[in-house]
Order: sequence, then C-alpha cells, then structure tokens
Amino acid sequence: MADLPRSRDAATAGWDALARQAWEEARASFEAALGRSDDAEALDGLSWAAWWLEDVDVCIDARERAFRAYRDAGDDRGAARMALWLADDYVDLRGEPAVAEGWFSRAARLLADLEPCPEHGWLAVFEAHWALGRGEPELALRRAGDAAEAGRRHGLVDLEMFGVATEGVARLEQGEVDEGLRRLGEAAAAALAGEYENLVPASWSCCLLIAACEDLRDYDRGAQWCEQVAAFSERMNARFLRGVCRAHYGAILAWRGRLRDAERALTAAVDTLTERRPTWRPEALARLGELRRRQGRRDEATELFDMAPDHPLAQRGLAALSLDRGDPAGARDLLERMLRQLPPGQRTRRSDALELLVRAELALGDQAAAAAHADELQAVAEAVGTEPLRAAASIAAGLVAAASGAHEHACDRFEDAIDVLVRCRAPVEAAAVRVELAESLCSLGRFEVATSEARTALEALDEVGPHERERAEAVLTHCRGRESQDSPLTARQVEVLHLVAAGLSDQEIAERLVLSEHTVHRHVANIFTRLGCSSRAAAVAHATRLDLL
Repeated sequence: MADLPRSRDAATAGWDALARQAWEEARASFEAALGRSDDAEALDGLSWAAWWLEDVDVCIDARERAFRAYRDAGDDRGAARMALWLADDYVDLRGEPAVAEGWFSRAARLLADLEPCPEHGWLAVFEAHWALGRGEPELALRRAGDAAEAGRRHGLVDLEMFGVATEGVARLEQGEVDEGLRRLGEAAAAALAGEYENLVPASWSCCLLIAACEDLRDYDRGAQWCEQVAAFSERMNARFLRGVCRAHYGAILAWRGRLRDAERALTAAVDTLTERRPTWRPEALARLGELRRRQGRRDEATELFDMAPDHPLAQRGLAALSLDRGDPAGARDLLERMLRQLPPGQRTRRSDALELLVRAELALGDQAAAAAHADELQAVAEAVGTEPLRAAASIAAGLVAAASGAHEHACDRFEDAIDVLVRCRAPVEAAAVRVELAESLCSLGRFEVATSEARTALEALDEVGPHERERAEAVLTHCRGRESQDSPLTARQVEVLHLVAAGLSDQEIAERLVLSEHTVHRHVANIFTRLGCSSRAAAVAHATRLDLL
C-alpha cells in the first residue's frame, strides 16, 4: 500500500501530459502508475497515450484491461465507456467491424439500466455514423441530434460539437448542403478554438468537414480549412490528422494544377498514414494513385489503387485506367458496381462514377445511356450548387451533344465549363475540356479557333500524362496546312444575330435559347470579331449585306 500515493501522483502526471499532447511522457507516467496492479483509470489514460502514438496493440490491450477493471469495481459507466472506444478502435485501428459491433452491443446493454450520462450520447453519435454507413441519413440525423443534446445537457462541448458535426454530414446526405456545411464549420471552429475536452472527436470533426468539401468539390472552402487544420494538427502533435489533411490538400493542389506540390503533399500523406490506421491510409493511397494516373504512370497508379481496393476513389481510378487503356466495357462494369453500392442519397459520391460512365457509354455507342447519366449528373449539380460540379455537368452534356453531331450545342457546353474551371483556378481540368472543344470546333470547320484552343490546352498539359496531350496534338495536326480565312458565321451565331436584330438583350437571348447570359455575350463578341464590327447595329447591317440574315 505504500506505493499507492506514488501511483496516484504518476497517474495525475499522465493525465496532465495528455492535456499537453505530450504523448510519450503520458505513456511513461501511466506505465509507472500501474505498477503491479490494474488500475482502471491509469489503464484508461495509457490507452489514450498509445492511441495517439499509434501503438495499436498497447491501446487495445489497455482498454480491454480497463474494461475488466471497471467491471470488477462495479463501475458499469466506466466499462461502457471503454466498450464504446474499443468498438471504435476495432473499426479505425483494426478494420474489424464485426468485432466492433460486438463491443457496441456490450456498451448498449451496460448503459440500458443507467441514469442518463454522457456515455449515452457517445453511443448515440457512434450509432449515427453506423447509420450513415448503411445509407440511413434520417436515422443518423436523429441519433446525432440525441448526442448533441446529451452534450449540451452534461456540459460537454466535445460530445455536443461532434454530434453537430455528424448532423452536418447527415444533412449533406439529405441534400441540405448549406445547412450541413454550416454545422460542420461550427464544429470545426470549436475544435480549432480548443473547446473540445477530448482531442479525438476534435480531429474527427475536422476530418469530416474537409472530406465534405472534397465530396462537394468546394475546393476553395476546403483549401481554407486545410490550412487551419494543418496548423492545428502541428500544435497538438497529431500525426494521423496531418496525414489526412495532406491527403485532401494534395487533391486540391492537383485540381489547381500545382501537380508538383500535390505530389509532395500526397507522398508525405502516404508516409504519415501508416498501416496502423487502415481506415485512413486509403485516403492518401487513392489520391496519389489518381495523380499517378494523370501523370501517365499507369502501372504505379494500378499498384496504389490495388492497395486501397475498397475506397471509392480507388474504384473510380481503376475505371478511369480502363478507359485510358481502351477498355470502356471494363470501365462500365466497375462504375456500375460502384453505383450499386452507393445509395441514391449519396449524390456527390455518385457524381464521380456518373462522369466516367458518360464517357464509357459513348465509347460503347450507347448514347441513350450516356444521356441518362448526364441528366442525373445535371440534377446533382443543381442540387449541390458548387461550380466544379456544374462544370462537370456541362462537360457531360457537351460530350453527349458532340456524339450526336450537335457540335454547336457541344461547343456551348464546353465553353461554359471552361469559363467555370478558369474561374475556379483549375487550369489542367480546363485544358482537358479545351481539347474536347477543339475537336467539336474542327467538326464545324472552325479550324483556326480549334488550333488556338488546342495550343492553349497543350501549354497547361505539360505535367500530365500523354493521353490529353496526344488528343490536343491530333487536333493541331488536323488543322495544320489549312489556310486561315474568314468563315461564315456558325449556325448558332446566325441564330443569336437574328435575335440581336430583333432588338433582344443578351439576357433575353439567353432565356430564349436556354443558354447562360455569359455564353450569349461570348457569341456576340465572336460575331463582332468575325464580321469586323464593333457594335450590334453594325454587325446586323454587315451580316445583312453578306446575305447572312
């Protein structure tokens, strides 16, 4: 018994070290506190030190011993708490959901006869995440609300805010984008401000927000939060959070055309997210695989995707590789399987598959199926409202139009997408669409403009793989040797000029032709250029003299 005060002092020192994010110091203190006997609270603290140090075996062993010690002491609340965290560990650290389900059930039974306590709230929020995984956002929203309310009732900001963050994800699944992002942002702000008592749900709240930004393709929002979360993870010495943040930020950098910076971030993320965290490491592997695919390093991409076989981005990446290799049927099979696994409510995740399915179906000659997928993608873009998704929908519509020979309409859609992508600072993505635009312009006989678009595309495609560059170079070859000369107005330009002659404004023309006002403005500017005029009246007069109207 003489060692008991010293053990208590060591345990107190351990909890103090945990609060300072001094993980190694905390581990040493708790190990000293344990001595010859299993003290439940010291084991509890040791499990958290090991969790942050990614010592999985010690973490789980300490929690299981703490569970038994709490039970032996008649502390069912403490035992239930350990059961809940063990359940999460078996998912996060071991990738064993069946074992996790058993621990969740044990926690629920222990809590059934207890008075309301915070552990009821933690059970609710974990159940909410399981419901999200099953595609049940309504149930998730209810249980997340229960958790947030329990946090408020017991004065626990970490439980309340993690419940709010989970509500945000559930609302996103239900299509409430603005409200979902507001809740996720609130929870992340509370985490960064140091309001959470437990840093683990603080980290999770940040991860949920960054992942949502990427799913929604709200890259500007995601970049802002990534910078904040990266600084937060450095302050609290959170290795895994640094890795997750780098993985998402790498994808944002690639979107912005900063491919070398993206490579550094994603490589660092793979190194940081070790195999000790099987839930998180695939985030980095799949994104690095996609970068390798875009760089034309297909064998490396395949290897990376195969290391994360269950991740949606890896599945999409393998389908994209099939398209790159001229196997649209294989791509379609992979993508249709993806869609079967995704509930209709998970619209943003479905959009990744829909984009590629449009291309696969067109390559297989099934324009009707491609059009149906493009329509669904358009519905997602309208519901979510982020500009990159709108660009994706415009591209899909342009591809379907081009395949049917409606190249005027295809050009409009491709030009709309390019305008959005340039505005979103996505030069590589914009360049890929310029190649599509150049091909449609060639089909319309507008070789001079096609050449210009293809050359602009090549300048931005310097760092990516050969596929897009080869297509741009093919356009230039097709146009080479043709004389540059004034061409008659295109059919769409004549249509626009007729409405200009009738006195309609750009906005009225846009409404009449179901185009964006910006697209109409661009058509009018091109008409002025092609006719050598500087006003609407002069253009109408000159076109009349040429018998174009």
